[in-house]
Amino acid sequence: MSQSLRTALLFGMAALLIVGTGLMQSWNSALLILNMGLVSAVMALGVNLQWGFAGLFNVGVMGFVALGGLAVVLISQPPVPEAWAAGGTRILAGLVLGAATVVGAVLAWSALAGRARGWAVAVILVAGFFIFRAVFDPGVDAVEGVDAAVSGYLGGLNLPVLLAWPVGGLLAAGAAWAIGKTALGLRSDYLAIATLGIAEIIIAVLKNEDWLARGVKNVIGLPRPVPYEIDLQNDPAFVERAAGWGLDPTTASTLYVKAGYALLFAAVLIIVLVLAQLALNSPWGRMMRAIRDNETAARAMGKDVTARHLQVFVLGSAICGVAGAMMTTLDGQLTPGTYQPLRFTFLIWVMVIVGGSGNNFGAVLGGFLIWFLWVQVEPLGQLLMDVLTAPMGDGWLKSHLQDSVQHMRLLTMGLILLLVLRFSPRGLLPER
Repeated sequence: MSQSLRTALLFGMAALLIVGTGLMQSWNSALLILNMGLVSAVMALGVNLQWGFAGLFNVGVMGFVALGGLAVVLISQPPVPEAWAAGGTRILAGLVLGAATVVGAVLAWSALAGRARGWAVAVILVAGFFIFRAVFDPGVDAVEGVDAAVSGYLGGLNLPVLLAWPVGGLLAAGAAWAIGKTALGLRSDYLAIATLGIAEIIIAVLKNEDWLARGVKNVIGLPRPVPYEIDLQNDPAFVERAAGWGLDPTTASTLYVKAGYALLFAAVLIIVLVLAQLALNSPWGRMMRAIRDNETAARAMGKDVTARHLQVFVLGSAICGVAGAMMTTLDGQLTPGTYQPLRFTFLIWVMVIVGGSGNNFGAVLGGFLIWFLWVQVEPLGQLLMDVLTAPMGDGWLKSHLQDSVQHMRLLTMGLILLLVLRFSPRGLLPER
């Protein structure tokens, strides 16, 4: 079977699964799976750019996705004037002082030598730390004390939420540059540990710095790029169209909103996929694969391996940041407590491996298939377990088996990963 035919058949199967969900369950469920499948496919493309193109083992995907979500709050939420008046200026001044301290320490390290360098850097860091805390902490306390139950943070810029998507990519790219400058010199296993640790640091900051995005209190009611269901239901023209479709206004409005999100997400996915394909087939893409396959030979040919690794690491992380902003926009809220490595790192890696590392279409396919299974395995597992335990009498064994259905997701993901690695080690759509 040719690669093109295999690609068409597998994508056709993924489409049938989503259509089947609409026919057998509900079209609301099918569109929700489609939307999160589109977002997951964008994340998988970002990871595939790093691993499939360059062989970079980044397990800090969760941190970059969270930065994308933070961008939605910083861009789309209205500012809180009381918070800014109470301590916003002090917070900004503290951040500037902290950045100046780091820059000063770097400059001192570069300009001096010997024992004087160490002492100078230590003095700058220690003095800068105490000055930073003296300015920053009172501002934070003042801001977080402003009506903490409903605000207690600075808010955002009150701009259109769609602007947050590219800004999310820029935030993730900036963090990736800072991480890459320090961690990309490490071997692959140490790079994985470093990126995972830094991702946890990012999540810890989001959870604990209430002045930034309310921490674990969450930011809800984020603006949307599509109409609200209640507005559509109160629109006589829409109600009339819904009646013509044979739908009640409530169902029609939810389908309309989810379809609007699907169109926006599909447009982003197509743009990212086209750019990734152009990069893959360009001289730059061939150079990245050459570095991935043999770094020593690439260095011997005059390639700056570290600089190219940093470049692709930043690009892949930026794509994950855009996907994180898309997902937070879809959810309508930022909940730092939900950013778990299982969902935002392990599952994305399963998508890339199952779909086909190094193949952009494989990453997209893996995003759709794995997300579909992640959502549907639990209800299907419940149905299967009910059938299997029907002949059994009531007792601890039957109750235990029925209560174990929630673990079917993890079991299924592991089983799929093992089967694919055994029978198709290069993924469902291998790299050409």
